[in-house]
Amino acid sequence: MDNTMLMYLMMGAGGLFLIILIAYFIISKKMNKSDARYIRQLREGTKEKSFSMEILYQKLYVIYLKTPFLKRYLLKLRRRLAIINIDDEYLTRKQSSKILTRTLLIILPITIAIIALTSNNLLLMSILLIFEVFMIDTFIDGMVDKIDNNLLKQQIDFFSEIRHAYHEFNMVEEAIYQVAQDDDAPEMARQAEKIYEVLISDDPESELEKYYDVAPNSYLKEFAGVSYLTKEFGDRKVDGSSLYLKNLNNITQEMQLEILKRDKLDYVFQSLSVIAIVPMLCLEPLKNWAVSQFSFTESFYNGKSGMIVQILILLCTFVCYLLTRKLKDNGSTAMNTKNTENPWQAKLYKNKVIKSFVDVFIPKQGTKDYRKVRNLLKESASKLKMEWLYINRIAIAAVTFVVSVFLFFQFHNISKQYIRTEPTTDYNIIGQISDKDYKKAMNLTEQDNYFLDKFEGKRNTTQEDIAFAMTYSKYYQESTEEEIEVAAERVYTKLQVINSEYFQWFELIIAMVFAVIGYMAPILLLRFQLKMRQLEMENEVMQFQTIILMLMKIERVNVEIILEWLERYANIFKEPISKCVNNYESGGWESLEELKEDISFQPLIRIVESLQAAVEKIPIAEAFDELDTEREYYQEKRKESNERLISRKGMIGKAIGFTPMVLLFVGYLIIPLVFIGLVGMTDSFSSLTKSAL
Repeated sequence: MDNTMLMYLMMGAGGLFLIILIAYFIISKKMNKSDARYIRQLREGTKEKSFSMEILYQKLYVIYLKTPFLKRYLLKLRRRLAIINIDDEYLTRKQSSKILTRTLLIILPITIAIIALTSNNLLLMSILLIFEVFMIDTFIDGMVDKIDNNLLKQQIDFFSEIRHAYHEFNMVEEAIYQVAQDDDAPEMARQAEKIYEVLISDDPESELEKYYDVAPNSYLKEFAGVSYLTKEFGDRKVDGSSLYLKNLNNITQEMQLEILKRDKLDYVFQSLSVIAIVPMLCLEPLKNWAVSQFSFTESFYNGKSGMIVQILILLCTFVCYLLTRKLKDNGSTAMNTKNTENPWQAKLYKNKVIKSFVDVFIPKQGTKDYRKVRNLLKESASKLKMEWLYINRIAIAAVTFVVSVFLFFQFHNISKQYIRTEPTTDYNIIGQISDKDYKKAMNLTEQDNYFLDKFEGKRNTTQEDIAFAMTYSKYYQESTEEEIEVAAERVYTKLQVINSEYFQWFELIIAMVFAVIGYMAPILLLRFQLKMRQLEMENEVMQFQTIILMLMKIERVNVEIILEWLERYANIFKEPISKCVNNYESGGWESLEELKEDISFQPLIRIVESLQAAVEKIPIAEAFDELDTEREYYQEKRKESNERLISRKGMIGKAIGFTPMVLLFVGYLIIPLVFIGLVGMTDSFSSLTKSAL
């Protein structure tokens, strides 16, 4: 029985082995067929390599998110990129990590250079490293703007494909869906998919309003809005052509003008931010060169005066850097970068003590000052609330006061330190002192420091007291009375300077003046931003004309719908147009008349007058017939307006951007060389004259 069971087991194992062998040959034969080989090649192509930048950026994203300092910039990047990459978390993380990594690769060498160049000046090093934090924004904005501009260029190709798809399907939503399947332009494809979902939703009107809040630019808003109106009210033929396709052509022309404007602005401003920053890196090298070539300038560069000029150049650099960024800002996705729900100002304002203190500075509601500040915030398109603005003003004033007082103390210490370390000798105006003379001069400085330590703080000390102390000291035991008198005079002069270097009452007043200037700085920055926005007035009104041109031939469109569209795309004139829309139901003509009173820009007033005519007298198409008949004229005028805007911004930007460089060479090099050289020559001639007599 046992032998029989063993035989059966051996036969079963042999049969199983035979089956496996046959199966292997069958599978191998199938695997060698063309289809199987193709599938295998596809699988091999999708296998990840041992090193992948995609995975690296995803891992770096997690690391940056856990790093306190880098987390702030990472989240700021996310807010901007999430607008472009709708619902694509993987791509948003990858781009955020990629941009931040590239920024760090640029910033780290600059940090090393700053530390190497300013290792002997800890105060200047600290200021430069703090200032470097603000430089990160420049690199981040530049990289994100490239992505935003790329999306705008993708829209041009997208609209071109929409035209062909619309001819084929003759349905707006189907044309958008068909083109959205193209993966060559992933950013635009995602936006198209979102617009398609809006159009086929159960409540497209409310979904469209939600999309308006997250659309990365106004041209996608216009496209989504026109597509919705065409789907709801239908398309029609105008002059033998589709009105929908004509509107797409109008939007395309607007985008082309915007791309040209951005390219030209990028060309004008591509190096201005760097030029505004470079002077701060040249302070120490320029100082070292001047001291090595013209040794008589050492008292200036290593003393209090040199430090004051350095601080002024750094402040000027910081201000010019901020203004240059404001000038270049194209307002694309930048408005969405800040956390406007719960910033640090809001957290501070929740504290009852801080709230009561800040409320003292905020003007009372209903007063003239309150209205002025409120209107300034609205007209400058600031996201700040009134209380946040005043928290910023108070914080800047407090920091400015503390820093000013600290710097005054530091200036006094620098002056004292220089007197105690300066080689005590007369040496040539040009060239360096020899090593032998330098050692002798430093020995004399150490002797003087002995008596300075003895009499420092004693303001009643006379030159005779110093001479008496020198007579009984070990340094002048073998010296003559004349040599002691010369040495006493020298030490007495140094002592007078050291005893005068202390914090004085007028420096407190100066610190208060600086604090007041710091308190006014946010308001001045808002006014500058307002001035820059006013340069864009004509450009915005011309965009209004394009919107009206698209809407006026669509059936069932009335003045109220046009006003709602203008409000949606308005930036500079948003406040008065919103007020008009809210009051429209109480009387269309009257609300438009009130809008005319609220604005002073004549081209917009003419649009409002045409809207008034369309309310009661004539159809909208007739009220704005000149927009259609003179379309080419308005296009040329728009181009010329953009040229003027770029030229004006370029001139202002160059004046601001080159100011720190001019101050560096004129105020920190040329003037000290000329002034100190003339003073030194005058003293030399005086000494020669006395010697001759």
